[in-house]
Amino acid sequence: VTGLPIRHVGERFQRSNDTISRYFCKMVTIFASEPFYSKHVSLPFASSTTTVHPKIMRSHRFWPYFKDAIGAINGSHIPASLPLHDRAAYRNRK
Repeated sequence: VTGLPIRHVGERFQRSNDTISRYFCKMVTIFASEPFYSKHVSLPFASSTTTVHPKIMRSHRFWPYFKDAIGAINGSHIPASLPLHDRAAYRNRK
């Protein structure tokens, strides 16, 4: 969730790296198991995968990367962009 390495999470919760890794693997197994996955994960319908925003479809810059995408986790797409005067400050950031 936080994007931190195991070492940082272990330090934060005062547990060994082995313990953090073991419990992380257990949680991934639980989330991927049939009762949880079938109840809480729903893929978008076939009709919604064909409705790609026209701006993305016409763009030679974006379409090669998004042509096989099936959608966001919950099926929503949110366009987001910075104002022109702020874009330079966020360029080449991680």
